[in-house]
This record gives sequence, structure tokens and C-alpha cells, in this order.
Amino acid sequence: MSKFMLATLAALFLSALPATAQQMADPAYAPVIEHPAYAEQGPVVAIDEAHRNFHTLTGRYAPFAKLLGADGYRVSASATPLSAEALASMTVLVIANARAAPPETSAFTADEIAAVTAWVEGGGSLLLIADHAPFGTAASDLARAFGVEMGQGYVGVHEEGKITFAIDFANRQLGDHPILHGRSKEEEVRHVRSFTGQSLTLPDGAVSLLGLPADAQEVAAPSQAMALLKGEAAAGTAVSGRSQAMAMTFGKGRLVVAGEAAMFSAQVVQRRDQPPHYMGLTIADDQQFALNTLHWLSHLIG
Repeated sequence: MSKFMLATLAALFLSALPATAQQMADPAYAPVIEHPAYAEQGPVVAIDEAHRNFHTLTGRYAPFAKLLGADGYRVSASATPLSAEALASMTVLVIANARAAPPETSAFTADEIAAVTAWVEGGGSLLLIADHAPFGTAASDLARAFGVEMGQGYVGVHEEGKITFAIDFANRQLGDHPILHGRSKEEEVRHVRSFTGQSLTLPDGAVSLLGLPADAQEVAAPSQAMALLKGEAAAGTAVSGRSQAMAMTFGKGRLVVAGEAAMFSAQVVQRRDQPPHYMGLTIADDQQFALNTLHWLSHLIG
């Protein structure tokens, strides 16, 4: 799959856009936080850039970094292999859409997985994000070290008689967890929208944050996903009972795994001769969900 297709696939799923669509970080995104979590010298959040990541600090996750900076976190890039020494300076490690070469392999070495697992078990916090194929394959070995199995495909649900890969999570689909409650009633998360992601299993002790509905199904290939969008038949797997985001403690540490990446950033799809299409932090309660996730991982809540 080409880099261009990876960059536009979510947009294609949203509304079957033409190939001229361009999906990018929203340069106009400017978060306003009335009560920042940290006045100064907040916890260090490191965004991984050592694994050919599709989302980086100054790239597609620049809005996410801007949001965390406005909340008082110290955000930096992590451009070296993951080791005990590298992890020692971090409070929260964010890994978003790591990529492997070749694509069917793990993006992380066995030594890196062992180091990250030990770090979280000893008190570190990890936000592991891997959305639609091929990102699930690249992150599966790391997720499996924490007992999480990744679906590695594309999850769609029925909406008004059609299949959509943009999922609205509300009401019973939202779990019971400090991330969803926030620090006050004003920070309660009531509605999260994701944009083309995969499914996740829930290991013992994990709490589903975004539970997939009863009609959710996952297909393995982009061609199958596009077939479903067109109303054609495509073999898929029922993934009811799985999640698109989950949280759990692991030893002394904390872990959040998300099966979709766009909801943690502010993105815009530019289409020729059409108004821009916005997604992520400017939609629903996605911004509060992202903030609450970091608040929990940095032990501010829960």
C-alpha cells in the first residue's frame, strides 16, 4: 500500500472521496483549555519517532502535541530505539502508528518489547495507538506482551442501512472509567467519534472505553472495506464485544491501547472544489477524551 493511499484511506472511507483528497494535520487548530492540568513543568510525554511512525510530533500529531503543551505537559520526540535508558526520562510514552519493514513483521524488536513491558510494569505509562491495516500488524507483538490482541483490519458498523467506518461511540458503548468521567462534570466524555480503525480484545482486568456495537464487523483488506461501502458483499469477522480503546493497569504502571489514531489529532481533508472536512480533536468530545487519557496516564485522575 502506498504512502498516499495510507494518508487518504480514512477520508475515502468517510465519504468515498476522489483520489485528489488530501488528509493532513489541521494547521488552524488552536486548543483553548480553561483549567490546564499543569501550570509549568508538567510530566514528560514522549512521542515515538523511531519506528517509521506515520504520526509524529511535528507531522500528523502536531495538533495532539499542541493540545498537550497547552495542558502543561512537556512534549518531546523519542527518536532512539526503546530501552531502559531511553524510557527512564519519560512519564508517558506515546506510540502512534508505527510501521514495519517488511510490512508483515513487527516494528519493535524483542529487546524493545521487553524494555517497554518492564518499564510499564515498574510504573511507566504507555499510550499505544495502531489503527487500520497495516498498522495493527506492526504493533501486534508489543500489544500481545500486555495481553491485547489486535484485529489488524478495518471495522465498520451499520448506520441508516449502510456501512460506515466512522464510528460514533455514546451511551452504552462508553465504559465506566476515570478517563470517561474526567476531573469534573464538565470534563465528562459523552460522545467520541473514531475514523477507520481496527478492533482490540480485552485482557483480564482491562476496561473497554469505546465498546464496539453488536453489528460491528472487521474486514482484512482495503478492497473489502470499499466493497462494503458500495453495498457489495465482503467476508468479514463479527467483532461485537471487542473495543476500539481500552485501559488497564499493568503492575505499577498504566496502559491505554487505541485502535484508531485520527481521534487523537485534529485533521482536515482538503478536496478540490469542496469545503474542507474536519475530523479528530475538533469533533464530538474527542479533545476531552484525549486530555482525559493523558490525565489518567500521568496519574492526575483515577
